[in-house]
Amino acid sequence: MQILVTGGAGYIGSHVVHALVDAGEEVVVVDDLSTGRRDLLPEEAELVVGDIGDEALLDEVLTPEVDAVMHFAGSIVVPESVEDPLSYYLNNTAKTRTLIEWCVRRGVHQFIFSSTAAVYGQPDHCPVTESTPTAPINPYGRSKLMTEWMLEDTARATGLRYVALRYFNVAGADPAGRTGQATPDATHLIKVTTQTALGLRPHLSIFGTDYPTADGTCIRDYIHVTDLADAHIRTLHHLRGGSASRVFNCGYQRGFSVRQVVDAVKRVSGVDFDVRQAPRRAGDPPELVADATAIRDTLDWTPRYDDLDTIVETALNWERRLVDSGDE
Repeated sequence: MQILVTGGAGYIGSHVVHALVDAGEEVVVVDDLSTGRRDLLPEEAELVVGDIGDEALLDEVLTPEVDAVMHFAGSIVVPESVEDPLSYYLNNTAKTRTLIEWCVRRGVHQFIFSSTAAVYGQPDHCPVTESTPTAPINPYGRSKLMTEWMLEDTARATGLRYVALRYFNVAGADPAGRTGQATPDATHLIKVTTQTALGLRPHLSIFGTDYPTADGTCIRDYIHVTDLADAHIRTLHHLRGGSASRVFNCGYQRGFSVRQVVDAVKRVSGVDFDVRQAPRRAGDPPELVADATAIRDTLDWTPRYDDLDTIVETALNWERRLVDSGDE
């Protein structure tokens, strides 16, 4: 059987594709390469360049051999979603509706969705569980929550079973150096900070230093992308084994502030780079930390890279690799 991976040439998607190939799976990737890169994929994965909203393309790739879909394609920048919400409702919601419809048509019963902790908005308490009320405060989070609702309703009405994985802050890179965050204008904190340490950015801006946290900066739960890829493999086995649809948080149950991340990058890189204060960005909650008990217990998921310095080190190694290859 085949796994169809949308957005598989992007940051998280490419890590999952490598993990699938390592596990002996046959993988077909659909990616429009707007942010993804062909060279991040293993040779064993087939790449079809196109848009998941294209019904003719879905008619082509959703063959009888496909038994599961992993859906990563979409837009992910919170401030951008605030400035241009309709593009997020198109890319993340409307096009996903089309994909789900075609999965139902073709009898694909297993769907793994790349969701986000942004569905929780500004929770009253952290860590958050999967039963914490969802109240997204930006179009990005709303667009992802809408997809969760579509999957829930479709699963009730059809044979589709799904798992929505709510990612907290994904960071780091493949320890073997095969793939990593390669988008030049990415906004992920650890990527931007490691770029600053390598002199690729003149300074680092901290967006908001007056949040109600210990040091005034936002707190996030950073999860290594390789551990997240392993969670997807375990989720696939969960669904193939006939288990019911679920929602799982993906995080380490521990938060670090922006200042703590900056300190970690300075410590690991040995570089004391310029850090400046900047106004808050729209749509950023003060704190988001996962309760990941459910995924640990249900899928027997045990992270291997649960260490901030390790996450930073793999990210830094990847950025150096990009510089050495002339891609940065």
